Amino acid sequence: MTPSPSAAGGLRLALFDLDHTLIPLDSDYAWGEFTVELGWRDAHSFSQANDRFYAAYKAGTLDIHEYVHFATAALRERGMDVSNQAHARFMQEVIRPALRESALATVRAHQASGDAVVIVTATNEFVTRPIATAFGVDELIAIELETEDSGLPTGTIRGVPSFREGKVVRVEQWLAARGLSWACVAHSTFYSDSINDLPLLEKVHEPVATNPDERLRAIALERGWRILNLFE
Repeated sequence: MTPSPSAAGGLRLALFDLDHTLIPLDSDYAWGEFTVELGWRDAHSFSQANDRFYAAYKAGTLDIHEYVHFATAALRERGMDVSNQAHARFMQEVIRPALRESALATVRAHQASGDAVVIVTATNEFVTRPIATAFGVDELIAIELETEDSGLPTGTIRGVPSFREGKVVRVEQWLAARGLSWACVAHSTFYSDSINDLPLLEKVHEPVATNPDERLRAIALERGWRILNLFE
């Protein structure tokens, strides 16, 4: 459904990061480890690289383009039919057991209030679209993948990556595609756990540090932002 400004004078927007915010794990990292379990990747070399990228993400130094090329290698090698079947298993075995009622209820509360709910994640669309669907969220802003005519990812990112400052740009593009702008937003909330999301947290009316990492918790305490712990 296309959001529109309310009769009260504007759109109410509820934005959610995904990994460690709505789910207590990193879906991109977990998908990579799942492909190791399937025997698609060498366990030692892949896990070493996956750990290195994950550490860089937490430190705020991740090269998102390098990471996406690495993370989509299995899709390019196995093809989409096999990968989609594997992802269905991933959803049943890894993601659905990790869904928490506290997170689902937080999303539902915004939906029940008539807010436009959008998941905004730095994980790619292949991994995250089914997870957004599991939350009942149609609107997903994720890393978009360049594809060949066959639909197979090339390993490169299409457009602006929804990462760090790019999340602000992608939300602006999402609004513009609907004939809207930040000026149309009467109230905006963004839930995130990560210091990487500081640009979008600073942009919205109501930033919510959700299961925050140490650096984001310190900023939230200093600025008086709400801190929400969904997984305790």
